[in-house]
Amino acid sequence: MASLIESIRGANRRLAPQLETISARHATPSAVLRPENIAALLSELLSAGACLRAQPLPSRGLDDELDRELDEYRRHVERLRGLLPSIHRELLAERARIETRRSRVVSVTEWARASRQTL
Repeated sequence: MASLIESIRGANRRLAPQLETISARHATPSAVLRPENIAALLSELLSAGACLRAQPLPSRGLDDELDRELDEYRRHVERLRGLLPSIHRELLAERARIETRRSRVVSVTEWARASRQTL
């Protein structure tokens, strides 16, 4: 039980700043969601999920410390769930921006080829 508490406590300690980083980008319009932020968040969630699935949870009320840590973890996951629509919109916008730039590069490349042929 102590290892479960420590695992969830560690996950909570690492999730809080990651969620703050993701949330803070809304205050700074130029801030971009970094792949490493998403990767770290996903890694933490997968690790905590594996830990939670590895052993059955005791009934609520038997271990107050575990209950507190699980409640905090739940709040982090719910906060992330609230952020997901904005993350999705941001990723779609970034994909569109990248596609626009790719199209420009293709156009310039084609123009450069055509220009060489006429010279």
